[in-house]
Amino acid sequence: MKKFKDSSPQAATISKSIFVVFLFSLFFIGCEKKITTELHKVHWDRDMCERCKMVVSDRKNTAQAINPKTGRSYMFDDIGCTILWFKEEKIEWENNATIWINDIKSGDWIDAKKAFYDTENITPMAYGFGAHKTKDTIAKDQEIIDYEEVKKRVIKIGK
Repeated sequence: MKKFKDSSPQAATISKSIFVVFLFSLFFIGCEKKITTELHKVHWDRDMCERCKMVVSDRKNTAQAINPKTGRSYMFDDIGCTILWFKEEKIEWENNATIWINDIKSGDWIDAKKAFYDTENITPMAYGFGAHKTKDTIAKDQEIIDYEEVKKRVIKIGK
């Protein structure tokens, strides 16, 4: 039986090309960045507020907005800066953004859009809105508002 061997230079070149394309494909698939709207690490006393450029250091009032399309995180020293930044910069993805904020009592990160807010707090930019995971942590005589009401009031204050 006669063995057939194709040792032409064209066949070797094609084989090498297919192998190189295969390796590059594996490299790019393996390096694909996954987009996440999960909380990003805060570099306290180094990260700056996206709007007012003050250093983010208050661990009970910091907020971060995450672009759902890119996964990029934007830090803010106060929920007021977050809201005004969306408005002033005309951010198209505002309604789809994931916004995290510190619970003013515990410092834990909570969903800003689901949080309950009281209105008489000392905050970095003096908007006064403190986020709470539950209504139970807000003093009985305090006004309780939701995120949409916070937005309206911050825009009215507008500083």
